[in-house]
Amino acid sequence: MKICRYVPRNAGSAPSPRYGLMEDENVMEISGMPWGQWARSGNSSRLGDVRLLAPAEPSKIVCVGRNYAAHAAELGNELPKEPLLFLKPSTSIVGPEEPIVLTKFSQQVEHEGELALVVGRRCSYLRDSDDALSYLLGYTCLNDVTARDLQKSDVQFTRGKGFDTFCPIGPHIETELDPSSLLVETRVNGALRQSGKTSLMIYPVPFLVRWISRMMTLLPGDVIATGTPAGVGPLVAGDTVEVAASGIGVLRNPVLAPRE
Repeated sequence: MKICRYVPRNAGSAPSPRYGLMEDENVMEISGMPWGQWARSGNSSRLGDVRLLAPAEPSKIVCVGRNYAAHAAELGNELPKEPLLFLKPSTSIVGPEEPIVLTKFSQQVEHEGELALVVGRRCSYLRDSDDALSYLLGYTCLNDVTARDLQKSDVQFTRGKGFDTFCPIGPHIETELDPSSLLVETRVNGALRQSGKTSLMIYPVPFLVRWISRMMTLLPGDVIATGTPAGVGPLVAGDTVEVAASGIGVLRNPVLAPRE
């Protein structure tokens, strides 16, 4: 299934977000939350008549740093001896086609295209024998936008990763997918910047879910960003950045100049 979160384009100034299933060129509305009890409401819309939102509203976004050896090397970092975790605030989330707004506090904002996991049920301290993938609702694309100069100067990642609009997610959640060997790519203005398969991850998806669950309880709707392949690079006002993952689709966002 392809699960989306959306609002009708003609629903007034402040429409309430809805969840739906994307089927061909239609969106079938569901009642209830997709990680709980839900049913088809019977209402449907043409895909062109809705605006897609970020498909998840997580309590936290757990990110994995340096999970591709080539990316660690391009930044001059050693490989982590265990998964390197950090958090992005939920206020950094934007959806498909929403702008990434640069910040006046940074002169070096970069893209990081990633496969993201959306948690489907509460999990805490999973055992090695537990089926980690069964705790996931599905998979989507994520751009871990980073103020690289601030990340380097601050040492820890909170400020450089946490600005508003620095976490585009979408376009939808794909529930039927094998995450072990997906192609993740990032393009800026149509030019390929990043390309790598998830099979190159230092720590694969099931390991990450188990590991993170032993550090913190994961709740339905939480998002895990699994790390970025090599090829990170700058974003400037006027750019359009696209993150794609095979079997999912394309997450597209324009880039705007900093707010005054």
